[in-house]
Amino acid sequence: MDWELEAGLKAIQAEARQLAATVEPMAAEADECSQVHAGVLEALRASGLCRLMVPAAYGGRDEDLDPLAICVVREALMACSAHLDSLFALQGIGSYAITVAGSEAQKQAWLPGVGDASLLAALALTEPEAGSDLKRLSTRLEADGDGFRLSGGKSFISNAGAAAFYLVLAREGDDFSMVLVPAGLPGIRISPTPELIAPHVLGEVEFDGVRLPADARLGEPGKGLKLVLATLGVFRVSVAGAAVGLAQAALDEAVRHTRRREQFGRPLAKLGPVAQMLADCWTEVEMARLLAYRAASLARKDPRASLPHSSMAKLAATEMASRVVDRCVQMMGRFGLIRHSKIERLYRQARPMRIYEGASEVLRLGIAAELTRQLP
Repeated sequence: MDWELEAGLKAIQAEARQLAATVEPMAAEADECSQVHAGVLEALRASGLCRLMVPAAYGGRDEDLDPLAICVVREALMACSAHLDSLFALQGIGSYAITVAGSEAQKQAWLPGVGDASLLAALALTEPEAGSDLKRLSTRLEADGDGFRLSGGKSFISNAGAAAFYLVLAREGDDFSMVLVPAGLPGIRISPTPELIAPHVLGEVEFDGVRLPADARLGEPGKGLKLVLATLGVFRVSVAGAAVGLAQAALDEAVRHTRRREQFGRPLAKLGPVAQMLADCWTEVEMARLLAYRAASLARKDPRASLPHSSMAKLAATEMASRVVDRCVQMMGRFGLIRHSKIERLYRQARPMRIYEGASEVLRLGIAAELTRQLP
């Protein structure tokens, strides 16, 4: 079996690496931002890579979104800048429900702007009392004349305050629906989220009786959770790609350091304990990369059916990234602890990856449930 990327994917990978090289001089500054960094956004727009996030009919590159291409791009971008990776990823995460369930008018109105990154997207799921347990959501969508009223609060929402629109999961009767909410409507209030250990464009979003037209709902009533699962089917595996990129960047930093720094008369890389850590890190990165690529390849064929494999890839890669970056800091000694160094930045950025888009513990529950369901 050939595990080499096909020619088209290698070309996309080269584009992503070129974008990362363009952003590298401003990456440290951007990764300390809680607002969109103008230079990074400009570079992302110029790259044209966000066209991977929409179908060709609306300005995209391909007829359908390619989970493996998205995974490969995120691997390259996260190795440079978490800010850059997030801006790219959210264009798909925050718009995919429009692609699969939006009306033609909604697609024409929003997807071209997503593809050229002139419009930033956001997906509003989490609430103060509902994180992984989405069935505890309290935001409500209620009929109001010939439209709806949306009321409730969303918490820790990526791109809040910068997004042109929000895809909001809300309770409608006894079920959950998803609605498209343009930013700036009366009744929407944005406030800051507490600062994270790895700064991120985040905010709290309050919907105070926001008036929406009848065509604001995406898809059928009560099918919002299915749209969330559809989004995860395509994009969860890309988190694994990003984690691989982060771990590879950390390992590269450690290799450079241990090759040139000498202790006890030889380079650190040739000292037994350090050599063992380098070998373990490289092995784990390659294992996670193979799992991520395989899961993304399966998602190309059937994103929903392959979601357990995407969950395994996300779990394995993000847990690996934490182990690898921790070892790399250890190998670099005091130089790994310097504030604002790349390795210190990667160390902080690795930790949230085990929580967002499926905490490790929740993923394990789902993976185990699928395993016991499949066996006779």
